[in-house]
Amino acid sequence: MPPSQSLKACQNWSTKYVQMTPPVSWKPQSSSGNFFQMNSTVIRIIRADVLPRFAEFLSRHGLPQLQMEAAWVLTNIAASDYTLLVAECGAVPRLVELLGSPNANIRHQAIWCLGNIAADLPSCRDILFDHGVVTPLLSQFRDDMKIPVLRTAMWALSNICFGKLPAEVQVKPILDIVCQLIHSADEKILADACWTVYYICSGVDDAIQDVLDAGVCPQLVNLLMHASASVLLPVIMALARISAGDDAQVQVLIENGILNCLAQLLARNYPKNIKKQACLIVSNIATGNKEQIQAVIDASIISPLVVLLKTSESDIKKEAAWALSNAASSASSEQIQYLVSRGCLEPLCSVLSYQDHDLLYTCLEGLENILQAGEVGKKGEESGTNPYAQFILECGGLDKLEDLQDVNSDRVYELVMKLLQSYWEEEASENDDPDVPGSNDSADTVGTKPEEAAQPPEPASGADEAE
Repeated sequence: MPPSQSLKACQNWSTKYVQMTPPVSWKPQSSSGNFFQMNSTVIRIIRADVLPRFAEFLSRHGLPQLQMEAAWVLTNIAASDYTLLVAECGAVPRLVELLGSPNANIRHQAIWCLGNIAADLPSCRDILFDHGVVTPLLSQFRDDMKIPVLRTAMWALSNICFGKLPAEVQVKPILDIVCQLIHSADEKILADACWTVYYICSGVDDAIQDVLDAGVCPQLVNLLMHASASVLLPVIMALARISAGDDAQVQVLIENGILNCLAQLLARNYPKNIKKQACLIVSNIATGNKEQIQAVIDASIISPLVVLLKTSESDIKKEAAWALSNAASSASSEQIQYLVSRGCLEPLCSVLSYQDHDLLYTCLEGLENILQAGEVGKKGEESGTNPYAQFILECGGLDKLEDLQDVNSDRVYELVMKLLQSYWEEEASENDDPDVPGSNDSADTVGTKPEEAAQPPEPASGADEAE
């Protein structure tokens, strides 16, 4: 799915939001120096057809040093462009077997090599799954593990979980380990544990509930305030996937305080990819019920979203537009009053110039809901006009709606025509009639310039946002 689209609001989710390359393959050092850093040397070894011989050395249990060196060679070749050859040379079942070696160094090297194989093509990971890599790898996680070994094991596990996991792989044992390691003080272990959660959410059907049941949610939310971007990115991407769940699953995030953290991420100077994911989470929450929309309001998130929609780079603007459009589409009358009071109408009208038909339709749904609320509010207006319709006209929104009559989308066109006929039939007719004097510049239809348009009257009641 394009990054501008809410997971719930859009049907076209693909692995874009998630098209991260697997973690960089590690190239361990040994007494052999930098020999295999030369790609030409790797090619000569492959051409000599000795990879099966190295794979056979892995089974020499009486010669642990030979096993170690053979695993080291294969680890480095697996870190090159020829990983598939290592996966197919007969090494994988022997490497999996070495995970049970009594020699800790050999086990570590085997983990390293399997991690490099997993970091390559899906076909390489499939070979690992065919040889039952998951259970032996999980058995490596012990209380007495040294930090370097734990880093390697967690990194290898995250690589294995990248992409679509086979149905026979049980994620609960993986999540049991991850649930412990997301409390690690080691930044590399912590980051790979969070990537693993994200990969599981993205690659396993119905995994969101499994992740919530494992109890990782409270710590993931806490980690939104982590100082390291290498940790924060997988954390917020994992939470974005969870936020695509149903209302009950989203409610778990809300109850764990995610919205207050997101308010800080949106208002402060964080990297663009972090702010985009933060907007995406808010957007997903805002597609929920009215109580969840109220939680967004109570967390003081609307004003930062309006600022982002007005001032940020285009891709962040689209994410903020999704969030505000989703909130406006399902908000109650009082919530609509609040959204308008925080200045969302004019930036939402600017979205009508976007080319994304899904976003356009959701924005139009939001404007329709706002205009319906304005019909109730116009009863208190001396002029008897819909204050929100008048403001949309004054800020140039009506012109943008009329331009959308040529849109190449039936459902967008139908909703545009519904709005024009319901709220601006007279103005639209005057603008279309060249014989009406002053129809293009009348004070009744133009008012002020868009940048000078005044806000609609403050609502008489509604939710208050903590400032």
